[in-house]
Parts: sequence; C-alpha cells; structure tokens
Amino acid sequence: MSATWERMRGFGASLWPQAWTRGETIPVRLGRVQPGSLQAPVRLQSFDQVLVWVTVALLAWGLVMVYSATIALPDNPKFARYAHTHFLVRHLLWLGVAFVAALIAFQIPVATWEKAAPWLFVGALVLLVAVLIPQLGKGVNGARRWLVLGPISFQPSELAKFAVLLYAADYMVRKMDVKERFFRAVLPMAVAIAVVGVLLLAEPDMGAFMVIAVIAMGILFLGGVNARMFFLIAATLVVAFSMMIMFSEWRRERIFAYLDPWSAEYALGKGYQLSHSLIAIGRGEIFGVGLGGSVEKLHWLPEAHTDFLLAVIGEEFGLVGVLCLIGLFVWLTRRMIHIGRQAIALDRIFAGLVAQGVGIWIGFQAFINMGVNLGALPTKGLTLPLMSFGGTAILVNLVAIAVVLRIDIESRQLMHGGRP
Repeated sequence: MSATWERMRGFGASLWPQAWTRGETIPVRLGRVQPGSLQAPVRLQSFDQVLVWVTVALLAWGLVMVYSATIALPDNPKFARYAHTHFLVRHLLWLGVAFVAALIAFQIPVATWEKAAPWLFVGALVLLVAVLIPQLGKGVNGARRWLVLGPISFQPSELAKFAVLLYAADYMVRKMDVKERFFRAVLPMAVAIAVVGVLLLAEPDMGAFMVIAVIAMGILFLGGVNARMFFLIAATLVVAFSMMIMFSEWRRERIFAYLDPWSAEYALGKGYQLSHSLIAIGRGEIFGVGLGGSVEKLHWLPEAHTDFLLAVIGEEFGLVGVLCLIGLFVWLTRRMIHIGRQAIALDRIFAGLVAQGVGIWIGFQAFINMGVNLGALPTKGLTLPLMSFGGTAILVNLVAIAVVLRIDIESRQLMHGGRP
C-alpha cells in the first residue's frame, strides 16, 4: 500500500494543481495495483442510481393506477365531456413538466438554495394570500386551494411545504449558536409557521398545515433544539390541533365517522369514502383482483385517483401490492435520511437538514395517506406522494428529490477530493 501511495503521489504532483483549478476529480485506483498491470481507474457512481429508479418506479406505477382509476369516469354524467384518456394525458403532461423542472433544480448548487430560502418562503406566503382572493383563487367543494394560471391550476400549499422546509433548514443554520434559548431560537420560527398555518386554515387545508408542522418540527429536532423545548412545541401543536377539531363541527363529524364509518348516520355521509375504501381493500385480499379489475372505482369510491388511490391499488394488487408499495416508500425515506446524515458528517448542515426534511415530508405524507385509506387515521385531503393525480404535488415532489440528489452528488465530490 505504501508503494502504491508513493507512485500516486509522484504521479499526482504535476497533475493536482491543474486538475484542482479545473474542478476535476483526481482519478484514484482502488485496491492493490500489481507492478506492470494496466488496471483502469475505477469510476464511482456520480449519483444514487437506486434512489432514481425507485422514484421512477413509483411514478410509473402511479401513472398506470391513475389511468386504471379514471378510465370509467366519463360514464358518469359529471365527467361526460371528458375522454377516457383525459386524466392519463394530463398526468403525462404534468410528469413531463415536473421532469424538466427537476432537471433545472438539479443544476442549482445547494449554496444557491440556501441563499434563496428566505425569498422562497416570502414568495410562498404571497401565493397563499393570493389564493384567498376571490378573483384569483379557485374554489372546489367548499375549499379555495388553487390559483388558476391559464389552462392549469396551481396549488400554493404544495410549494409552501418545500419553501418552509428550506427556510427551516436555513433558519437552524443561522441560529445554531442560540438553539438552547427558546425566545431567540424557536419563537421566531414558531411565529412564521403560525402565519402559514393561519393562511392554510383559511382555505381550509388542515392536512397541508399538519405536514408543514411536522416538517418544521423534524428539522428543529434534527438541528439540535433542546429536548425540553422540542416537547413543549410538540405538546402545543397537539393541543392546537385538538382545539381546531373541538371547535369545528364538520371536523368533529369526520372523527366520529372515522370511529364508526358503518353507522346509519355516517355511512352515506362523512364515512362514505372510508367505508368504500375498506370494501375495496377487503376485495383485494392477498393477491388482488388483477389490474383494471377494481369495482369500487366504478363511481362508488369518490376521488379514487387522488386521495384514495391506495384503495384501488389494494383492490387490484391485494396485500402483496400494498406491502411492496410500503417497502418502496420506506426505502425512499430511509435513503434520504442517510444522504442527510452523510452531508451533516461532512459539516454541510443546511444540505443535511434539507435532505432529511424531504425524507420526513414524503415519508410522513405517505404514512398519513396510507393510514386514511386503511382506516387507521381520520380522513384527510392528502395525496399519495409521486403517485396520485395532482400536477403541483408531483412537480414539487420531483424538485425536492432532485435537490436531494444534488446534495448527494456534492457530498460524493467532497469525499473524493473535489469541490461541490
């Protein structure tokens, strides 16, 4: 090994200065080099290929399931003017736009995201205010959550998740020296999240607020906030969400319907979606009824292509399909957390917190959506990440994953003597 190191040092003496100024990585031979051998330098993977392929698998599976869940919708008079491929084509178009946006985001250095974090947060607040203006916001089923931009609708709450994530990571980096003091470290961040929460509850979109609160809490915890302060904030949030439910009649009804969706009072009302979701999953049994064989998607299960896509997956692919899907999301979340820990180990705190925050975001939202579909949690208007129909959600999710891949690449460059 010492002889190999002497040869490398002699060879690199003239090569190192030029390569460093060009930003290139010095070729490194891995393993023992035998005298006289012509072994080529081993190329290390420049990005996490498995993370990419798992994401592609979820996107492709989601595309197939969106088509399966919507192919019969035009038979309903409400959707009579739509073609059978209407939702498939729109989903494909959004996937194309999201892919281009992810490629652009992948080219942006993490340092640039750190500088832009406060401005992205302010921009998200402006959009959340704009959606409440009657002339700009679009209301659907009593909720005003969309901005109409020509032929497309944009959901600012999805962008707010990403903006809050970046802002919280940047905030923790700036407040590292005072993280033991509540009023100087935590209170300003709590006020910012409270403002976002008020705007989201005005739409109303309690599900998005819950995800954003968990993202912020996760980053505060990973950033090293004092444990007593962390549990105090967590207790405050639990009390706040409980009060929201107690003082809102329709939220209380959702809880009661969740507890007994089969009762005569709720079976045709607040418990209708949950009861038919459970019927769909029950029909799937172990191996499912086969792709395209779902009966519940035939106008029985509302929003089968968005919030309740997992129910269709459970009916058509059975328990095996649901377990495979859970495994993919667990792996995706675990890998992002690992990339974040690796970045923090290289003293890249902001990058590490962002990567772990994206893992918390996608993992928690998938957990909530699956829990709702399986009857383990009350009904919430949250989509299944990367799979459900919804252009804004897929676009923002892919941009977030592209940022995680950028973080991974910069960490690999640092570990092998380069510069991010």
